[in-house]
Amino acid sequence: MRWSIRLGEAAGIGVRVHVTFFLLLLWVAMSAAAAERELAAVTGEVLFILALFGCVVLHELGHALSARRYGIRTRDITLLPIGGLARLERMPDNPREEFVVALAGPAVNVVIAVLLYALILLSAGLELPDPQALGEASFVARLLSVNVALVIFNLLPAFPMDGGRVLRSLLAMKLEYSQATSIASALGQSLAFVFVFLGLFGNPILLLIGVFVWIGAAQEASMAQMRAVFHGVPVREAMITEFETVNAHDTLERGSELILKTAQQDFPVVNNDREVVGLLTWKGLREGLANLGQDASIERVMEREFESVEERDSLQHAFQLLQSSGLRSMPVTRSGALCGLLTMDNLGEYMMIKSALKQKQQRPAGLGGRA
Repeated sequence: MRWSIRLGEAAGIGVRVHVTFFLLLLWVAMSAAAAERELAAVTGEVLFILALFGCVVLHELGHALSARRYGIRTRDITLLPIGGLARLERMPDNPREEFVVALAGPAVNVVIAVLLYALILLSAGLELPDPQALGEASFVARLLSVNVALVIFNLLPAFPMDGGRVLRSLLAMKLEYSQATSIASALGQSLAFVFVFLGLFGNPILLLIGVFVWIGAAQEASMAQMRAVFHGVPVREAMITEFETVNAHDTLERGSELILKTAQQDFPVVNNDREVVGLLTWKGLREGLANLGQDASIERVMEREFESVEERDSLQHAFQLLQSSGLRSMPVTRSGALCGLLTMDNLGEYMMIKSALKQKQQRPAGLGGRA
């Protein structure tokens, strides 16, 4: 993810933090200082946020490691001010596997909460602590409460929370995947409406959650529609076959000319054997022109880390790869040589064409337009 800094690795998975996360730490520290609290208290608040996000990393690792069991790779885990994001290459196709992966994250928070409660018991001499005392906010007790809240919040049956995926996986064991997603998305948007309605009476947090859930449910429904359209379709049916390429030794001036003369935004960089060695993106070209000038070689600004697919590969798989890559174009090869280009734009066009044809097929006879 752009604007993120690599912190290290956990279980072989890169852990990153978005730069805006540091704004959260600054806001917490300034809020504590504004309340005229001592330096130790301000430090304690910042340490609590760090501990909380340590729990978030473990939550995301739960998803990532359970997905690894099913052969699904996790690109990285990124910490954001609103939580964590594990970038799985894809969600499992099998509903039972999706159920396990979705529940793994909240299960980690349950384990953390149990361990923290055990620690509280030990510190209290194995006597049950007073619930009111828990609310008086020792560091461990606060962390326990937050983990319980994370479990409850994440298990709400609404996308994009884990509970929405759990519900979808249970429904998909009996129904078509797209139908299961539609039902889960509709329920999620109903909950979102309730949150927004309650938030209008003075709770801005509920209002934000409602908007977040509504958008997440709509996106999940759209993704399910695309998955249904792309299922079983080979990449060659949707790829672009008429496109321009560049050589690594061409100048950025050549890239500028192609941008102006064609509708392409990205250009495969090929060698003499039509093997793809890089991808010249519009963003890379623009930044290269600004920093290096038009006489610089394309080799200096091209993307070297990119995904590619064979023309016989599944379009659904290709879409998932393209989406997780962060790029808008993907070279398509035949026996290692470039033969096509797949972009987000032409995938969208392919989906619209197929959806229109499906509507035509479903329309009763006699309801069409004029002959």
